[in-house]
Amino acid sequence: MAALTIRNVPDPLYRALVSLARRNRRSLQQQALILLEHARLLDRSSPLERAAAIRGRLAGRDLGDTVAELRKERRR
Repeated sequence: MAALTIRNVPDPLYRALVSLARRNRRSLQQQALILLEHARLLDRSSPLERAAAIRGRLAGRDLGDTVAELRKERRR
């Protein structure tokens, strides 16, 4: 696992991080990791962007009419 060192953290930011860690009963390192993980998750594309990408990949394909196919199968 990689290690990360952060230097020159402004005092107000450091105090806020320590305070947050105490409130959540975590170590400073655990709290920092959780905040970094949240930032990573927020960086993901939105569901709308993912849906648009899927529509783009499927563009031009004949996907058929699922409802019509189900009705046809039920009549058999």
